[in-house]
Amino acid sequence: MPSLNERLSEIQRPPILVTTSLALARLIERLQRSLRVAVDTESNSLFAYRERVCLIQFSIPGDDFLVDPWAIDDLDPLAPIFADPQIEKVFHAAENDLAVLRRDFGFSCQNLFDTMWAGRILGWSAVGLGKIMEHYFGVPPNKKYQRYNWGQRPLEPDAIAYARTDTHYLLALRDLQAEELHAKERWEEAQEIFCYLSQHVTTPAEPHPAITFWRIKGLHDLTLGEKKRLYQLHLWREHTAERLDRPPVKVVGDAQLVRLAQAQPHTQEGLETAGLSPMQLRRFGREILSTLNSRVDSLPHQPGDDGRPPDEVLERYQILRNWRKEVAHCRGVESDVILPNAALWALAWNPPQQSDDLLNMPGIGPWRQKTYGADLLGILRGAANSSPCEERVNL
Repeated sequence: MPSLNERLSEIQRPPILVTTSLALARLIERLQRSLRVAVDTESNSLFAYRERVCLIQFSIPGDDFLVDPWAIDDLDPLAPIFADPQIEKVFHAAENDLAVLRRDFGFSCQNLFDTMWAGRILGWSAVGLGKIMEHYFGVPPNKKYQRYNWGQRPLEPDAIAYARTDTHYLLALRDLQAEELHAKERWEEAQEIFCYLSQHVTTPAEPHPAITFWRIKGLHDLTLGEKKRLYQLHLWREHTAERLDRPPVKVVGDAQLVRLAQAQPHTQEGLETAGLSPMQLRRFGREILSTLNSRVDSLPHQPGDDGRPPDEVLERYQILRNWRKEVAHCRGVESDVILPNAALWALAWNPPQQSDDLLNMPGIGPWRQKTYGADLLGILRGAANSSPCEERVNL
């Protein structure tokens, strides 16, 4: 295996652009011979109505690759790489990457290592990739391309350089973290969390106007009539954004919509007073006035207003949450490193009767069962638990 210095010196080599099926086949041959592969994705969520993966980056010792999914008709040959349990896939903050890779290409991942989660498990004070790369590898963060339009072609040379750095250092970072995880006896815990992340991937839902409406900031300060006008405007904006293939807020912003719903202008001058720009007036003024003159008799169903859990469930959840917070404080980590919220709710709704039942709860595997099982069962049975900072929870 190359030394750390050898691996970092390879940044001088240009990345390999993969834009044809033949180049993809050659890449897959290289990946199949690798024990570990660093992976990242770039998407265009800030520039399109429906986000798409625009670039997939891979790094192995010796080379970095940038796969252009818009230039290659079929990426299915990559699926076995992600599903291969013998090849470790190294991501930083894998949750969104795994979700969009499943949504766009149907990829499922086995054998994951997440460097952000490894840092969180170790109690690192900063786990953003930019901060980590600056601290360990002397690479200053470059925020310019964090809001780049990865859907444009051709990609700028500096954007290509930025994209390759997102995976180039991950294998070296993974090795540093693996050594620390083993030294602090956190390897088994990390593997359990990585497995949970890879098995519980939530595919991003298609935007639905009846749901996104309730997320508009300032909505709940409006009267019922103003909310109805806002809903009219919201439906128009969603339709227009989809037609133009841009994010809704880049048609008309939320604050502008709220002001329009409150003012209900009837003229171009009224639209300008409500805060529309000259460009918006030219492009959308007549449509907005027509929308404001239409009628909506009802609002869509509000998600999450179907009732609250029973009091006993809420009480158990709060007790578990307090216990988790104290354990996390003792460990010097954030609370969800101890257990995910899904596990707390599952325990609160269906308290387990014995230790083996804990393994049926989301996010609880053998390590968490062994480490926290006695505490959890004691809490749920109403027993007074001793301090979670004792040796029995491996703190």
